[in-house]
Amino acid sequence: MTLDDYMNKHFPDLMLCPPLFHSWEIGIRFELGNPPMFSIDKQQYMKQVYDRAISIYKYLHKGSDEIFVVTNAHFADKPNPIRRKPKVYRRYITNKQALKGLKHKVIPYVFADVYEIDDFETHRFILKCFGRDIKYVSMIKAICNNDVAIKPKIYHDVFFVNVTTGTIFHVYDDRGCDVVSNSKTALINIYRDYKEWILNYDRARIDQILGSNFTEGSHSI
Repeated sequence: MTLDDYMNKHFPDLMLCPPLFHSWEIGIRFELGNPPMFSIDKQQYMKQVYDRAISIYKYLHKGSDEIFVVTNAHFADKPNPIRRKPKVYRRYITNKQALKGLKHKVIPYVFADVYEIDDFETHRFILKCFGRDIKYVSMIKAICNNDVAIKPKIYHDVFFVNVTTGTIFHVYDDRGCDVVSNSKTALINIYRDYKEWILNYDRARIDQILGSNFTEGSHSI
């Protein structure tokens, strides 16, 4: 099964680009870092960001899960972009055999409507692997580092499409991450256990979507 086949069947009309939470009915937006805290104690701020992002990822993904690691890359200032495989795969995928299956395709610019640009393009890299093939701790940290001048960093959008659980995970920056699913059932447990981390701005909508499926007093962090 290709990524397109999977998305067309389970997430029809969902474009893999930010913001996932606002593009799909069933989802959760988690707060990773509290912006005012950044200027007070950057080290403590980033510790919270890493801890939350890694905890959420680990909660959603197991070693045996079949996962598409999808990267949207933009190379406006880089020559020969097709040859430039993102460091996402070179550094953070341990299964070299799986890496032979890395796919590349050029698609219309995913932010064309947002920025009203129609002469740019998005390079999409797709790798199908298992959860155990991903060095997720260091990879998630690098994704979180993108906007805070810390290295190593991954400056492309990376999506973890979990075929086994029917979820998609995306850290949009150090402030937060989105989790969407084709089923409310797939998100009930993480909604219950990490409810305190939900972004307050979107809490009412998330409670409305998932709250009716959750009985208070079951189990919480």
